[in-house]
Amino acid sequence: MSQARILVVDDEPFNLDIVAEYLDEMDFDLVMVDSGEAAWETLVNPGPAFDLVLLDRMMPGLDGIMLLKRMKADERFASIPVIMQTAATSPEQIREGLAAGAFYYLTKPFEGEALQTIMRSALDDLRLRRELTANLVDHAKALACLGEGEFVVRSLEDARRLASFVGLLGPQPETLAMGLSELLVNGIEHGNLGIDFAEKSRLRENDCWEDEIRRRMTLPEFKGRAVRLRVRGEPTRWIFEITDEGEGFDWRRFLDFDPERAFAPNGRGIALSRQLSFSSLTYIPPGNRVVVTVPRERAAD
Repeated sequence: MSQARILVVDDEPFNLDIVAEYLDEMDFDLVMVDSGEAAWETLVNPGPAFDLVLLDRMMPGLDGIMLLKRMKADERFASIPVIMQTAATSPEQIREGLAAGAFYYLTKPFEGEALQTIMRSALDDLRLRRELTANLVDHAKALACLGEGEFVVRSLEDARRLASFVGLLGPQPETLAMGLSELLVNGIEHGNLGIDFAEKSRLRENDCWEDEIRRRMTLPEFKGRAVRLRVRGEPTRWIFEITDEGEGFDWRRFLDFDPERAFAPNGRGIALSRQLSFSSLTYIPPGNRVVVTVPRERAAD
């Protein structure tokens, strides 16, 4: 990704100065505004698109929640990841922010290292989504003739390529591709390679997550493992079954947005996929197999 363009929104000048200082060593194009109204004007004005928004929740006038809802309702800005910075940390307030579309949370006051870790994670997610979208354009739509099939992947790169290809089956290919990518990657990382939520958080914070993935894939106990994607077409829907070779996990904790994980750089992908990508999502005990469905046709407005 080229130099990331970041919109920082906070009504306190001191907080804007702190963020600028924390991000001084990172190669970002920072645009600072001091109100929700100014942020919206900046978004809608012609100019280079923003890659990320760092948004204060509590502001006079157009506050962070209102601005976030306005962004998510506008297709021009709906895909921009938003980091909500706030002193409001009750479970109800966090749920409200997550429901409005916040991907990430930072509790004020925060350290520069925490801000940098969360921003790297958000931009990594954005980069992957853009790659999936680009790949969709390149694929032929021969998949429409598929009745039933099985695919096998072992690496994160193959999982993402497969997701972008199979995503063509859905009425919203980009959304389906993102959901399938999340579940396939989850099967490799957490299932086949045994990296749990806490360990992945630590690896992301230390910026060595991908190095650890590559290392584990060379170990004898993990080297031969694969994730299988079975696809079956029915008259009105597509059924996808993803199976890894791990021992399973307690998936129930990850089906919904959990305020306790709102401040972590990972752990929300399954809930997001369940909400946005699929008509249904069902894990089969012990948790190393998941079945999801999507309709064949886009629902009528």
